[in-house]
Amino acid sequence: MKFKQTKEVLNQLVADLSQFSVVIHQTHWYMRGPEFLTLHPLMDEFMDEINDQLDVISERLIALDGSPYSTLKEFAEHTGIEDEVGRWDRTIPERMATLVKGYRYLAELYQKGIDVSGEEGDDSTQDIFIAYKTDIEKKIWMLQAKLDQAPGTDA
Repeated sequence: MKFKQTKEVLNQLVADLSQFSVVIHQTHWYMRGPEFLTLHPLMDEFMDEINDQLDVISERLIALDGSPYSTLKEFAEHTGIEDEVGRWDRTIPERMATLVKGYRYLAELYQKGIDVSGEEGDDSTQDIFIAYKTDIEKKIWMLQAKLDQAPGTDA
């Protein structure tokens, strides 16, 4: 099967980007505090970016004759991103740290995609993976700055 590992990473990303959009949405809904008016609309931007990635990743998988996960059950069964029931007692820094964790997971998965698509000679998909990994690394830097931490430190 052509581009087998690349398609596996693409479909993993379908599950994980779907799940991470929900995690961001939960942050959007459950945040409170003095930064609410600034961060609430920012979460809309974060969700839009993740959903745009999801669309491109899914369509690339289809272009390679793959079948993206498309049900909540499939997303839940295949995602590597944890979820939790919404709670009002989490602070904004705790919520931002959760987002950093999710973005780091995605950056690692995009790196895996870069590696396998390179090995399989799929330059087009590799370009997509590289661009999105770059975008996510910037997001990690920005969130870590918000947490008054360097990009590579634990939140």
